[in-house]
Amino acid sequence: MALDQGTPLNSLGFPKPPSETRVVVAMSGGVDSSVVAAELAAEGYDVVGVTLQLYDHGAALAKKGACCAGVDIHDARRVAEAMGFPHYVLDYENIFREAVIDEFADSYLAGATPVPCIRCNERVKFKDLLATARDLDADCMATGHYIQRKLGPGGLELHMAADQARDQSYFLFSTTPEQLAFLRFPLGHLASKDETRALAAKHGLIVADKPDSQDICFVPNGNYAAVIEKLRPGAAEPGQIVHVDGRVLGEHPGVIHYTIGQRRGLGIGGLDEPLYVVKLDVDARQVIVGPKEMLTTRIVPVREINWLGDAPLTSRAEWPVSVRVRSTRPPREAVIRPVSDTEAEVELLAPEDGVSPGQACVFYETGGSRVLGGGWIWRGQ
Repeated sequence: MALDQGTPLNSLGFPKPPSETRVVVAMSGGVDSSVVAAELAAEGYDVVGVTLQLYDHGAALAKKGACCAGVDIHDARRVAEAMGFPHYVLDYENIFREAVIDEFADSYLAGATPVPCIRCNERVKFKDLLATARDLDADCMATGHYIQRKLGPGGLELHMAADQARDQSYFLFSTTPEQLAFLRFPLGHLASKDETRALAAKHGLIVADKPDSQDICFVPNGNYAAVIEKLRPGAAEPGQIVHVDGRVLGEHPGVIHYTIGQRRGLGIGGLDEPLYVVKLDVDARQVIVGPKEMLTTRIVPVREINWLGDAPLTSRAEWPVSVRVRSTRPPREAVIRPVSDTEAEVELLAPEDGVSPGQACVFYETGGSRVLGGGWIWRGQ
């Protein structure tokens, strides 16, 4: 249907007044999503706030510093009450366990270093919650993510946030074009988090000074091993710490306590050379250590690719791009060589260390901000 050229688009891109535009806001209880909801409500949109209860674990009702726990649900509700829009809490505990937590545990036990926040966006927030938003007759769904959605020559594009320090594109590479058409990211253009907090203060929100969440929501204090032991009893079986040359250097309490690239806490002091975890052999229950140079790699096999380029991934033999192999690292120049529509070999022009199975490899336009997609690293060095 052609748009009425005489009707101006509102700030969310619809040719109708804000009051006739329903937007579901995914509210985690933090300052970012609260500001999105408050700003849209103040603009006159028909806002519906939705918060997902993803886990409980009993203590979650009092836990601060993570999203989607009891305290945060309460904060989201108070923001909705203050701004005068309806707010719903959906129990997604079973969905979250099946779609995110179980795979996290199995992947970690297999010696990988998983990123459950990506799976949560992909399988819960941008799938089930997005479907719920459609069921509520919403025109779109807005989130507090720091990423930008732009209209390019070939259609909608995903771009890094204006504030590089807040950019969350690494965690959203699996967003599909169909999802992108329905999603809105009102904070992506802001220059700093200070601007977000200023907006929260302007609306008098109780969360204006609330600290950012740091941990994975179901991993309190970053203690992965404790969570895995709870989810998979008996998983922490002891074994040997072995040098790559075959020497047995010591014992360990369980492979789940170690990650690729780890140096501290190995309990094998007194050696002449600094050693790092270079491989985890889950079947043999061995933590294999070696010199730092063994961590570097140039070839990164990637699968489950979500491609967001204008032309098909397989339309070229090579794609010059920039890639991120860790969320905390800047993009580095690389070449993608497609194997199929969903699998490729990525060659880094300069070797990186600590490239680990279970992490994402996210593709960017060289020298630009556009996200071209990404996939999952599935084999070690």
